[in-house]
Amino acid sequence: MKDSVANVTKWILYILLGFVVLLGILFYTNIISVESYIGWSILLLILGVIIMIISPIYGFVSHPKNALKLLVSLIILAVILIISYFIAGNELSALRLEELNTTAQVSKLVGMGLYVTFFLFCIAVLSVLFSMIIKPFK
Repeated sequence: MKDSVANVTKWILYILLGFVVLLGILFYTNIISVESYIGWSILLLILGVIIMIISPIYGFVSHPKNALKLLVSLIILAVILIISYFIAGNELSALRLEELNTTAQVSKLVGMGLYVTFFLFCIAVLSVLFSMIIKPFK
């Protein structure tokens, strides 16, 4: 059953990808208007989000042991987000914030996003290095 569901999901995603490519070609060759492009893009985005939400739910129902791994991953992500928020700061002056038409809180959130990206990049690089080192010993 799992393989058939995964196979159907894979083909649905391939079809959505094909629609996205076709939509891009039609838009950039001026065959469809901007309004049509935005409408179809929203529809495809909604379909993608629905699949993105339903797939993990199905995975948890069929393999409940994997829920613990997800919970640990979400806790680690939450810790990274919290740490990033507290080390991020507003480095811009009040005049610069006014020029950019933003607030100190938005500036801090942007800094947090940069720190999260940096931390996740470092974790990805370290995991690749770790897997390269540990692979010969398996």
